[in-house]
Order: sequence, then C-alpha cells, then structure tokens
Amino acid sequence: MKNYVISIGRQFGCGAHEIATKLSERLNVPYYDKEIIKRAAKESGFDENIFMFYDEKPTRSFLYNMSTDGFTGGIMSNGVPLEDQVFQYQFETIRKVASEGSCIIVGRCSDYILKDYPNLLTVFLHADNDFRKNRVIDLYGLDSKSAAKELKAVDKKRARFHNFYSDEKWGDACTYDLSIDVSKLGIDNTIDLIESYVNIKFK
Repeated sequence: MKNYVISIGRQFGCGAHEIATKLSERLNVPYYDKEIIKRAAKESGFDENIFMFYDEKPTRSFLYNMSTDGFTGGIMSNGVPLEDQVFQYQFETIRKVASEGSCIIVGRCSDYILKDYPNLLTVFLHADNDFRKNRVIDLYGLDSKSAAKELKAVDKKRARFHNFYSDEKWGDACTYDLSIDVSKLGIDNTIDLIESYVNIKFK
C-alpha cells in the first residue's frame, strides 16, 4: 500500500479523538493531534505553552497583555507576529510527519497544508447536537447548558482558525473526500467506513 495521510477535521464532541485513536490502531499508523504541538515546540525552541495558547486560535489582536500568560510580547524581534511564527512551525511539522510515512493528523488545517500531497484523504466528522452534547457531558462532566455553550464556542474557534489560514470553508462537504455524520453511523461504523475508503483508494 502507498504511504498516505488521513487528515481529519471535526466538530467538537463528535468522537474524533476516539475515532482517530482506534483507526490508528486498526491501520497501524501513527496518529498526531497534540503531538504536533509538542514536536513543533521542541523543534522551534519555543515554550510549548506558547503553542498551546495559539492552538487553532487565529488572532491579529495584541490588545491583551501576553505577559500575563507568561510570555513576553506579541511580536518577535524579526517583526513577524508570534502567532504567524507558531503557525509556520506547525505547518512545517505537519509537512515533516507527512513525509515520514503514513499517518493520521487531526485538525490544525492539515487538509489545507497538505492539499498538494499526492496521497491525502480528507475527512470531516460531524454529528447532531444531542449526540455531541451528551458526549461532552459524559467526558467533561459539564451540565447541559454549559455543554451546549462549549460546543458553539469550540466549533466557532476551529472554523475561524481554518478559514483564516485556508481558502476553503471549514466543514463544507464539497472540500472533503468524506463527510461523515457520526451520530448516524456510530463510532465503530465510522471507523469501518474510513478504513474501507483507505483500502480502496490507496491499495
């Protein structure tokens, strides 16, 4: 089988982490999510907390005081905004892990960053609000109102980040190879579907 990359975009609470983890085990390929941040931080020499602060968060505002978060200024000495440097390091890290062999990458504009990669499978996972809200309540112990609020906030942040750096709209089914409603298929059947697509496309 050819080397390939599965890029997974996702709505919050639809089970993407569980799906990616199990799919990684099923296909015997590495899975990258927060690992992208850790590796980018290590290779850049920046504090990992800086990458965590900017994780999937576009911003052009420096009205906040970065020093309150333990950092020292929003623009580095070379004049390039810090968040742009962070994204560039993540960009390079994603390209590196894709070049090293088959893998799964969740979020962080990987579908756009790797759009010219010859063996790329782009997936968007979504689900109805009740399915997602119940998962968030179970996983994070939130009440129903807080869970619903968190769904909107995280999805809004992810959409803004993706749409800021990409010329494609986050969640638009036309821009992905697969757009899957996890609430209709369930976790395991969603994994089966992606695995079947991989076997058909890359064998």
